[in-house]
Amino acid sequence: MRTGRCIEELNGRFCEHALGYQYENGELIRVDNQYLHAEVVKPVLRLLTERQFEKANEDFMAAHENYRHGNYKDCIVAALRAFESTLKAICSAQKWTFRPGDRASDLIKTVRANGLFPDYLGNGFDSYVAMMKTGLPDVRNNAGGHGDAPAALPVPPYIAGFALHMTATNILLLGEAFKTVKRRGRAA
Repeated sequence: MRTGRCIEELNGRFCEHALGYQYENGELIRVDNQYLHAEVVKPVLRLLTERQFEKANEDFMAAHENYRHGNYKDCIVAALRAFESTLKAICSAQKWTFRPGDRASDLIKTVRANGLFPDYLGNGFDSYVAMMKTGLPDVRNNAGGHGDAPAALPVPPYIAGFALHMTATNILLLGEAFKTVKRRGRAA
């Protein structure tokens, strides 16, 4: 049996027995929601196999690995790294200027200023951009990114899952916008 068919059969059996895992990109990925996995996570995994996203893929897979093993703080930190690595990969590919130490909020400003997203999206989209600047970084800052106070509470699994899925959704949006900008660039 070919490798692809074996993986397909394995994933089918995981699903059939409601085990909550899929084999993707050489790793076992925890699947909490089949719809999210099919419509967001799998497309992101495909996108991140492109060469320019190698670092983002490494970070995203580390986030999944930490999530699967219950290392929720590390999951959140790796998820934000994946988001920032994706932004940096897009900026590098488009030759948009950024500093190596730029944070997610700085990188979002850079891609927005350079036309990654169409201007006609207006104020409503600016609210979404504001959420991207603060949503995941705030989760990371409050639940995993800056060391623990002596009485720090553990990160609940649902917060780590939220961070991981928010990251996937944001990366998917960035990736689709990047493909569009690349096509426009070739046509010009």
